[in-house]
Amino acid sequence: MRQNSITVVVPIVQGKVEELLQRLAEINKEIDRGTASEFEQLGMVHFARWLVIDHGKSYIDDATKRNPKLVFVADFDGNLAEFFAKLCSESSNTIDSVFCFCEDYPSAENRNPQSRTSYLQSNLVKDAAVYIGAPGRTVKQIKQERELRDAIRSFLDSKSWVGVSAKSIHQQVKSHVLADARFDFLNKSTVSLPKINIPGLVLVGLILILLLPLIIVWLLIVHFFYEVKDENFTMKRSGLDSDYMTELESYEDFKYQNQFSQLVDMKTGWVRLVTIKAMFLLSRGLIKTVFVQGKLMGIPTIHFAKWVMFEDNSRVLFFSNFDGSWQQYLGDFIDNSGWGLTGIFSNTKVFPKTNFLLTGGAYDEEHFLAWSRNSQVVTQAWYAAYPDLSIKNVNNNTKIRSLLMQSLSEKHAKKFFKLI
Repeated sequence: MRQNSITVVVPIVQGKVEELLQRLAEINKEIDRGTASEFEQLGMVHFARWLVIDHGKSYIDDATKRNPKLVFVADFDGNLAEFFAKLCSESSNTIDSVFCFCEDYPSAENRNPQSRTSYLQSNLVKDAAVYIGAPGRTVKQIKQERELRDAIRSFLDSKSWVGVSAKSIHQQVKSHVLADARFDFLNKSTVSLPKINIPGLVLVGLILILLLPLIIVWLLIVHFFYEVKDENFTMKRSGLDSDYMTELESYEDFKYQNQFSQLVDMKTGWVRLVTIKAMFLLSRGLIKTVFVQGKLMGIPTIHFAKWVMFEDNSRVLFFSNFDGSWQQYLGDFIDNSGWGLTGIFSNTKVFPKTNFLLTGGAYDEEHFLAWSRNSQVVTQAWYAAYPDLSIKNVNNNTKIRSLLMQSLSEKHAKKFFKLI
């Protein structure tokens, strides 16, 4: 099953922002209490969020006053038509209660699955690049495999296995699980973890090699004609708006997973636009060929992440769903893919000083972390389908399922039990 992602950006009716924010706060409380039944019943949404942008604190003091907008993001299973059909019928109460504060939303008497779908489709913003930490795993599969792992763990803890070979234990576990009707799906389908696409990776590498002279010239142009003139971000976290930092932190660390939403403005000029689009193109190529096993540039904590360009490519939104704390998450990014972050975000306004597109920037940890907080926007409502699972857990549980249904040697059976 292929996973997909959507981003919807719509203007909010003048004077309705505060009412909308109140409704989003109510939804977030419902999610925290586990009573967000409509999204849960869809059974196909991994993560979803609502946030209001261009209201309150602004990343950059811009002379141009922007009208507040609502952003809706969802990562889901299946195709877009199937998702909209279910979302706009089975989650209509939630959808109506939020989008009724937005411009041109169908009036109450004209609301139906078709009119809701048409409205959302007309306000879709195309993704620039999307990363998925567990490709091919549906929400249903992830939950089934979690239940399977828990059942195996309970069975292993229920008796002593002293003197019994690992191979024999594996066979007994398999027999025990297959006798449970909850796990009938094991006999109906097999699974395997995605593998690195070697031919695709080779192709990406060959293209980069062939383009290397052009890339070098481009880096020189960017540096000597643009970077040396850039306005750089020089603030430290101690100098940021403390009230806004407190508001951001108030939405974090309630679950093992966390979310991050970021909004930045593009630097002007076609050179910067071409550069960031080239970086997104490279990202898409690497995501499809290399980063398919639960790690993005060696970072094993990201479930879904994506970049979106909107308003005629003048602005960039970045969204991430990740495990652990904000500090750990950004630290992993700096350590493992600082060049990638720098290559993308150095094309946006007031970024930490960068040299030759790929150096400096994110590697200036003190200023980069402050920049990340300063450009972060509040996510007023955030839904996660399996908030207690890390991406490592998700991929590990698929390995357990796959190995359970195989005939294992003593050596491989021992490795299997290390996964439990």
